[in-house]
Amino acid sequence: MKQSEEQLHAALHRASAELSLPDYYMACVRPLLRDPEGRWPRCCGGGCEPCAQQLIRVALRTLELLGRPRVAPLPEE
Repeated sequence: MKQSEEQLHAALHRASAELSLPDYYMACVRPLLRDPEGRWPRCCGGGCEPCAQQLIRVALRTLELLGRPRVAPLPEE
């Protein structure tokens, strides 16, 4: 079942709040949600804000809230 944009936004907002990702970074998570089984970035160790690992945690929680968790392995840290 395909989730509506409203459901996606609500799940993303909740996941962002739970994991302390500021709202203005939610747009950085959306590409991961569009390709939930694709190649995702990994942390480069450069102290980026936001860190790719934080975006991945939010994307994983969002997918969990939507009832469609990621199956593909995550990139190694």
